Amino acid sequence: MSFIIYPAIDIRGGKCVRLLQGDYNQETVYGDSPTEMAKQWASQGAEWIHLVDLDGAKAGQPVNDEIVLEIARTLDVPVQIGGGLRRMEDINRYIEGGVSRIILGTAAIQDQPFTEKVLDAYGDKVAIGIDARDGYVATHGWLETSEVTAEELAKALIAKGAETFIYTDISRDGTLEGPNTEAIVQLARATAKNVIASGGVSVEQDLLELSRYAGDGVGGAIVGKALYTDRVKLPQVLKRIQEGV
Repeated sequence: MSFIIYPAIDIRGGKCVRLLQGDYNQETVYGDSPTEMAKQWASQGAEWIHLVDLDGAKAGQPVNDEIVLEIARTLDVPVQIGGGLRRMEDINRYIEGGVSRIILGTAAIQDQPFTEKVLDAYGDKVAIGIDARDGYVATHGWLETSEVTAEELAKALIAKGAETFIYTDISRDGTLEGPNTEAIVQLARATAKNVIASGGVSVEQDLLELSRYAGDGVGGAIVGKALYTDRVKLPQVLKRIQEGV
């Protein structure tokens, strides 16, 4: 399995922002145009772009959908989107509009029939976003914590056809403290599926370390703040991963 770096573009109020540990009160704006930011990462070699509709995650339905669709139409690289996807018509619109992969988060734990319907319809175009706090799945834009563990949820959804998971350790998100590599690798090995790491990447070495577990199913990492603060330079780290350095 190859290892893909997904530059993250979190959209709130039409702008490109980053939150600290999912806290909507701790926001940093990194750009007025998410589309231009996506073009920038693509020009630097990004193979995928990771989009999050933060307003949508909170509202329970897409809010910045026109921006997402504009990015999908404009870019030559595939994009994935999460945030508030709880209705089939919204998912259909995204897929038909050129989005390559949709991410189910809250819906995956709260609405099993819906999740099964989406997996049945779109298969490998679906990723399950597992956002965990102390090992337990968080929902509603990280505002609530469930009683289901990340591994339990993953295994239940694999039985329904899930192939890709995005694992976020909320305690590491936006902190630049390094990813929870142990938990990520554990989930990949336990599920034998594609697990994308999210949260905490702070330096190039974090990505090189994660990439060593590609053979275990760690298929990539989503990187946000480290790219925006220039702690990780995308072309440089892509080259090192390709060379296996």
